Amino acid sequence: MQHVFLSDEPFPLELGGELPALRIAYHTYGELNAARDNVVWVCHALTANSDVADWWPHTVEPGRFLDPSRHFIVCANILGSHYGTTGPLQVNPATGSPWYGSFPPFTIRDMVAAHRLLARALGIGRIATLVGSSVGGFQAVEWAVEEPERIARLVLIATAAKASPWTIAIDETQRMAIEADATFGQPRNDAGMKGLAAARAIGLLTYRGAAGYNLTQQDREELPAAHRASTYQQYQGEKLCRRYNAYSYYAILNAFDTHDVGRGRGGTDAALARIAARTLLVGITTDMIFTPAEMRALQRQIPGSEYHEIDSPFGHDGFLVEHEQLNDILRPFMEGQPTENNN
Repeated sequence: MQHVFLSDEPFPLELGGELPALRIAYHTYGELNAARDNVVWVCHALTANSDVADWWPHTVEPGRFLDPSRHFIVCANILGSHYGTTGPLQVNPATGSPWYGSFPPFTIRDMVAAHRLLARALGIGRIATLVGSSVGGFQAVEWAVEEPERIARLVLIATAAKASPWTIAIDETQRMAIEADATFGQPRNDAGMKGLAAARAIGLLTYRGAAGYNLTQQDREELPAAHRASTYQQYQGEKLCRRYNAYSYYAILNAFDTHDVGRGRGGTDAALARIAARTLLVGITTDMIFTPAEMRALQRQIPGSEYHEIDSPFGHDGFLVEHEQLNDILRPFMEGQPTENNN
């Protein structure tokens, strides 16, 4: 069920700006038990919403790792998003008009500060399991470092402790595509849409990789009028434009690049050493954004953590596709059972 939390208090931002108030859209599934010890908090990725059952198929179901009959599952829409939390298309109270490009810059730590504010408002103390994949993993690892005593178990899927030059370069290429659209910057909800479509097409190349495309986008005839891979890119760009906006996408890409759990904490190793949660990391064999080697290196930095790997041809998007493999790994871990570490 979707809910909305409203705070009339100013919300300070790490880079020096401030939001005069804050709105957070969030979903919950299941019921909080009497001991208040069955909370599972899911941090979502770039363009997802707070409805985990919508964007993560076959996970919020009985018998799955996000089982609403066992857990009280919470997912909050991230700061800057298009799906109900304060972002560029919402009205700036100071002007009476949408923020658009004037929305103040924010960071992954600001996203986590909003999550923490919501958790306090919901009366949630200890979180039994904090789950994050991709940009959601950025939020999860940041939260586990910031409040180690609050998180009992931590699941990090296809993510990192710091935005790498490679991931920043991917983001910058997408920003360049948006900026090349002459309408971007205009005070309109549909500004920058052609640029957004191009940015999404660029992003998809890194989400799926060669194996995924070669498996699913082969032409069915010898000389087609339009290549299947070409129409797929066009379709995916148009699909995102129907549900999202260029200002939110651009702002969140900027926030992505700020991610560094070691900033102001003595470096990445020192920051990750603060994590007290029992931690499980999941890599994907063909992920070219957060490679298995990088995920294994991250596992070695987190005390007592364990590593598992999903075998998938679908690259970074494998965490959205390979729900059976993911359930086999995550469900026993979240239920406190021993797991077979395939480190």
